[in-house]
Amino acid sequence: MAIRQLSETLINQIAAGEVIERPASAAKELIENALDAGATRIEIATAGGGKALLRVSDNGSGMDAADLELAVRRHCTSKISNTLDDIRTLGFRGEALPSIGSVARLSISSRRRDGVDGHEIAMAGGKLLHLRPSASNPGTIVEVRDLFFATPARLKFLKTEKAEAAAITETVKRMAIAFPGVRFVLSGSDRSTLELPATGDDHLARIAQVLGKEFRENAIEINAEREEISLTGFAGVPTFNRGNSAHQYAFVNGRPVQDKLILSAIRGAYAETIPSGRYAVAVLSIELDPALVDVNVHPAKSDVRFRDPQLVRGLIVGAIREALARDGSRAATTGAEGMLRSFRPGFQPRAAEPQQPWSAERSPSRPYEFPANNSFRERPQSSFDGLVMPTARAETSTSSWSPPTAEAETPARYPLGAARAQIHENYIVAQTDDGLVIVDQHAAHERLVFEALRKALHSKRLASQVLLIPDIVDLPEEDCDRLMQFAAELGELGLAIERFGPGAIAVRETPALLGEVDASGLIRQLADEVAEWDTASGLSAKLEYVAATMACHGSVRSGRRMRSEEMNALLRQMEVTPGSGQCNHGRPTYIELKLSDIERLFGRS
Repeated sequence: MAIRQLSETLINQIAAGEVIERPASAAKELIENALDAGATRIEIATAGGGKALLRVSDNGSGMDAADLELAVRRHCTSKISNTLDDIRTLGFRGEALPSIGSVARLSISSRRRDGVDGHEIAMAGGKLLHLRPSASNPGTIVEVRDLFFATPARLKFLKTEKAEAAAITETVKRMAIAFPGVRFVLSGSDRSTLELPATGDDHLARIAQVLGKEFRENAIEINAEREEISLTGFAGVPTFNRGNSAHQYAFVNGRPVQDKLILSAIRGAYAETIPSGRYAVAVLSIELDPALVDVNVHPAKSDVRFRDPQLVRGLIVGAIREALARDGSRAATTGAEGMLRSFRPGFQPRAAEPQQPWSAERSPSRPYEFPANNSFRERPQSSFDGLVMPTARAETSTSSWSPPTAEAETPARYPLGAARAQIHENYIVAQTDDGLVIVDQHAAHERLVFEALRKALHSKRLASQVLLIPDIVDLPEEDCDRLMQFAAELGELGLAIERFGPGAIAVRETPALLGEVDASGLIRQLADEVAEWDTASGLSAKLEYVAATMACHGSVRSGRRMRSEEMNALLRQMEVTPGSGQCNHGRPTYIELKLSDIERLFGRS
């Protein structure tokens, strides 16, 4: 079969299949062009989910007749010259407009800010219809009608109008977060109007417009820098989480991306603080030299490739964890709102589960004992000198009260206040300067024990158990080479490995904390992790998981009676422990209710 040159129209349609996947893709490309043109006001109108109509209007620099004629040709752009090492604009390939024009009916009317006359150009199915003078305001209006009419097969892969309209909304929101100084208006016959006024330098105000005011109340500021890579943004407290990752926004040099490295780093930063199946809310912006990141690895430019991915991942994980340690222990405001809703008339609580009979370890008539096989029992008591294990009481009432001590009379001295009562042998009620706090004693102490264990894990070489017969694991030679680069780090965690020929690893010691372990499976998992992420953090994660389990069994149990000084000791320990706002499973350890909220319940305000 003879080789022949494809037509320009067919080339553009092939390109459109990669760049313009759906109406939201077209909206993204057109908004990027408007932002690159310096627009401060962008209006988007849609009909039929963007399939029937997509119009983007801006007040940017505009184009003259010569620019319009070039704009609809492939690979014509004003944004780069002869190199891809210094891309400082959102668009740079010159593919969007010709790709859209090859599969839809496209018209562009524009006028330069300093120009007298405007012009309009129109295309349909890849063919130029006209280029003529037109009455236009300064700026550009791009109108796309009947998207994919020239490629009907593509229409079959689109979703419903409602779903496509929602995708355009999400695209506009991401762009709005990245550029708070630009006013965005999204309207149309298929939606209610979304208006996002410019907020200038107040980035958090723009984020609150998109994510709601709750995020402003539960956000922690992120500001870190490492080796000329800066990370800014906001991350939600762990107890302020969502059921999917749709509320995680990442930007690289102002470009919205959905990069798996960044999303993985966010997930790793919140490990042991968020329940399984829940996701943190975060908005992160990375700024670095354009030469250190490749934005040309994905047709839609949604993925990027960093020259040093581990440096970026470490920066994200470290910055978020430092912020959580600094300010992440506070309770989410959504907990108090949920409590208030439960007090309102008409609220139907969930049916209570049948009470389980008291077991030996939960019995209030006997003191708590650490399990015999729990290594926390062997830990020095200095970490919890202030928290005395309570002696049992014979009373069987569901609440306890102790006369206030001198410490309890000054709740304003402490963020979590002073303990006033214990109810149902599980919840501590503390009075603060401007409200009250309800603490889950088991969840709170579980976190304290876990943090003490985790500190021990990272402060010295972990104990290991020597295998009588080394376990030989066969691996590809390249996996062995990569894994041996981390032999020293793995040795500090109690896993001693050495090379055993060109294609095998000998495991001589395994971490004692893991007990009996499948050494072969562990080594293969670590090899896969090193190949994917160039890190061997999986073993550390396993050890922390064991520590979390030990902490759960080695903490103050539900059903325990506590004296006033013991409750206050627990509160004081929580105030100085990072991450004490949630337990190891991600559930909140306390809920704070402001005095104004309580007064509102009683109609006093």
